[in-house]
This record gives sequence, C-alpha cells and structure tokens, in this order.
Amino acid sequence: MTNISQIMKQAKVMQEKMAEVQKKIEEAEVEGSSGGGAVKVIVNGKHNVKKISIDPSLVDKNEIEVLEDLLVAALNDATNKISENMSSQLSTISGGMDLPPGMKLPF
Repeated sequence: MTNISQIMKQAKVMQEKMAEVQKKIEEAEVEGSSGGGAVKVIVNGKHNVKKISIDPSLVDKNEIEVLEDLLVAALNDATNKISENMSSQLSTISGGMDLPPGMKLPF
C-alpha cells in the first residue's frame, strides 16, 4: 500500500498546479470565427466576450438573420476552443497521477 503522506503531498502539488492552470486558462483569450473570418469574436477563459469584429460587407438590413447566425457560430467556435484548451491544460496535471479509468479532473 502506498504511503498516505506521499499521496497527500501529491494531492497538494496537484492542487497548486490546478490553481496555476486555472488562472492561466482564465487569462487566456481565444478567437472564434465564422463566415470565412468575416465575423470574429475574442473570448477569455471565463467565457466573457471581449471583442466582436464584423466585416463591413456583412452589414445589410436585409441580411440581419445571416449576421446573427454568424455571430452565434463564432461565439460557439470560441467557446469550444476554451473547452479544448482547458482539457489540454488539465490533462498535463493528471499525467503524474494514476487516476482510475474514466475519472476526470477537476473532480
């Protein structure tokens, strides 16, 4: 059986690393885009939209629904990238511990 103090030390180190990674993720900004780059959004790791850029050629009163759909797609693209970044960052932390199959971080 593994020494309990060693497990506790590993848990503390992992907790510290998780706090560092979470801060890094929250500060990171990703760009999502749609319409071949005609609509771009910048979102931070807290899922707050920081900026929206719209190609002027898209602004047409008769095409508002298209623009709205492109905004939704760009926001979803950025949100998916945040989730991928978080999974990637957290997987580096769990690499040192033998977690049971199917167990993910954070718990």
